[in-house]
Amino acid sequence: MAPGEIAKRDVDEQAIEQWQPRVAGPTGSLGQPFDNKQLVLLDEVIDNAEQVTGLRFSAFLGDLGPDTTARARSLHAGLGADAPNGVLVAISPAQRIVEVVTGSVAGLRISDRAARLAVLNVVSAAGKGDLHGALINAVRTLADQAGTLPDRTTW
Repeated sequence: MAPGEIAKRDVDEQAIEQWQPRVAGPTGSLGQPFDNKQLVLLDEVIDNAEQVTGLRFSAFLGDLGPDTTARARSLHAGLGADAPNGVLVAISPAQRIVEVVTGSVAGLRISDRAARLAVLNVVSAAGKGDLHGALINAVRTLADQAGTLPDRTTW
């Protein structure tokens, strides 16, 4: 995947047909699909991914509007100076769409295949109604695929 490119819906059509995630989470609130414990875990997963890879990870859950690709790129651009090193996983449950956007630097370390694998993980977890697990699995998959930065203190 070229830097700044997006992987979306590159999955088995049958898997997409079976994907019927719930928007409301365990708290029952449509405005807050995750409880505090889930939010803390997601934050820890993102922090760990950033420390290991040196990349900036972000996650979005919500409606991406009529032009999902443009909206995902806009969200990624919102990372500002961190955008070149940024990786965004955006899930729009009602639209059944997953977008993965990488910055110019992050895209050199996260291949198209890795982004597709992350999308498959999202579809698998979301198909079981687990949007929290979908975001966590996507971040972990992308971080694993990006690998670690070498320790340069000994160079």
